[in-house]
This record gives sequence, structure tokens and C-alpha cells, in this order.
Amino acid sequence: MRTLVHLSDLHFGRVDEKLLAPLRELVERIAPDVVVVSGDLTQRAKSEEFEAAKAWLDTLPGPQIIVPGNHDISLYNVFRRFLQPLTRYKRYITDDLDPIYVDEEIAVLGVNTARSLTFKDGRVNDEQVAMIRKQLKGLDPAITRIIVTHHPFDLPKTEDDDDLVDRAPAAMQAFADCGVDLLLSGHMHTSHAGNTSERYQMSEYAALVVQAGTATSTRGRGEVNSFNVVRVEHQRVEVDRYGWDEVGMQFSLMKTEPFLRSGNIWAGHTEGLMASGI
Repeated sequence: MRTLVHLSDLHFGRVDEKLLAPLRELVERIAPDVVVVSGDLTQRAKSEEFEAAKAWLDTLPGPQIIVPGNHDISLYNVFRRFLQPLTRYKRYITDDLDPIYVDEEIAVLGVNTARSLTFKDGRVNDEQVAMIRKQLKGLDPAITRIIVTHHPFDLPKTEDDDDLVDRAPAAMQAFADCGVDLLLSGHMHTSHAGNTSERYQMSEYAALVVQAGTATSTRGRGEVNSFNVVRVEHQRVEVDRYGWDEVGMQFSLMKTEPFLRSGNIWAGHTEGLMASGI
């Protein structure tokens, strides 16, 4: 079994400072095999925000798979936005926009969906789809394949479809061909777990989708600050959702959702096991 800590939408520049130390300490206790950060490390892509994000991320265990989000591209500086959109991200965080981690049980591939031509939307292009195929196609079938993006490939019906990543169907076909099991994303500041079967009706294929809320931003959009712990086995995945407990001043386990694989289809095992409330 492998354990991933899935953080998203940190938004340094608009973080709730009191959350940083408890979150770091809990991640250390969980001792994940991989820490995943699915974008929006900063609020306005300023140098000082990237520096603060990097300093905090360096206190977390590794390896880390990190991808940028739309907030990691300058908004108001037109020159930097269109000609140097991720220069600061690459300088302070990593110059690898498509990072990958592979061991004998999991492959975790980050894919950059942030684009300068839109203010918040994301996109995958043909080159990235080809890269996904190249990186994942030849792996041992026993390896669980995980994709990390900022923008989501699937959302509940209550959300606006405009928030889905552009050209998602082409990427989903590549995911099916490569046997991708799990899609991790952020962007919405809300938590969700489900599968792709309803939106993408593909023969004998449905990936598991796990959406993370904002771990540390003050912009919670009606949901407490949260993050996910994803426990991965080849035929089973459990998603633990941790939320901020204002009274206890700590992140507490809110819910555990188990999912099982049948062939190439992932589906919920139960309606979810309530672990503890906040």
C-alpha cells in the first residue's frame, strides 16, 4: 500500500497562518510515500509568495509532486503573464512542469493545466497527451497510475462545467488507453470524490476522481480548510478527508470513502464511512 497526502490551493499571500504548523505536523505523522500539491501555491504569483510557499513546502516530507495553478501566473503584469507566465514558479518551486514519481506500486504524473490566455480556466494540449501516453503506457499493469492537475476533469452536477479542464475528452481517451486509475485535482476549493462514468461514458473504463479543498487559504467558499490522504492499493483506494477543527485548533478526520476496482472501473464501495465530525 502507498499513502499520498493531497494538498491543494495553498494561496500563500492569503493563507491562514495558524493552520500551517498543525498541518505540517500532521503530514509528518502521516508519513506519506508522496506529497501531492495540485496547484495555486500563491495568490498573485509574487516573488515573496513563492518564497513563502517554497519555505513551507521544504518542511514537508518528500518526494513531492507539485503542479502550478492559474493563480501561479501573474494576473496584472501583462508582460509577465503572456511572455513569462511561469518564470517565478520555475525559479522558486521547480522547473519541471510535468513531474513524475514511479515505484513498484504507483506512478504519479503531474500535468500542467495553467494557461496565460485565460484568467482561471485550464487546458491540456496534444503534446501533453502524447507525453502522458509515453510516460504511462509501458508501465507494469500492476502499477496504479495517478494523474495530478490543478483543473478538474470531472465535477459533481452542482458545479459549473466551465470549470472543467479544456480538451478533457482527448485526455480521457489517453487515460483509458494507458489505464489511468486516479485523477487528483484542486481549483474549486471544495472536496469531492467519485468516478468518471457518468460524464465520460467509455466502454469498460471509469477513473476515480478526487478533488481537494483549500488546505490553507482564507477563501474557503463555504467549506472548512481541508486536505486528503489517499491510501492506494491495486484493487482498493481509501480517501480520508481531514478538515480544520476551529475549536480543537487541529485538522481532524472527517470522512473516509473507500473505492474498489472491477476491471478498469473504479466505483464507491459504500456511501462513505463517517469517522468523526468537527
